[in-house]
Amino acid sequence: QGQLVESGGSLVRTGDSLRLSCVASERPGNSNAMAWFRQAPGKEREFVAAITWGGGETLYADSVKGRFTISRDGAQDPMYLQMNSLRLDDTAVYYCAAGRPMIWTLARMYDYWGQGTQVTVSS
Repeated sequence: QGQLVESGGSLVRTGDSLRLSCVASERPGNSNAMAWFRQAPGKEREFVAAITWGGGETLYADSVKGRFTISRDGAQDPMYLQMNSLRLDDTAVYYCAAGRPMIWTLARMYDYWGQGTQVTVSS
């Protein structure tokens, strides 16, 4: 099965930008979408953004709309999350996921997960 590996997490200041990457060693299962979720300490895993496997359609959480951009040039390419205007409440472990979700925003709909990358935003 394809392995998902995230990278790019870092310690940044409010207002800064950061780009996360997710590389799939191969297409996991028969996945047709990939997504970013995040989890802050003491909170549930939260949907951030999703994209179809080929990169044609996207969906964003309201909290990141206009600040974050999910992208993928093609089915063989990494998935990215460009994060601009970072805020304190963006601090979390960010996870890459893949699967065939009937509902893109639900974490339980995704079968494959990366190990996560830490994003910390400080003032």
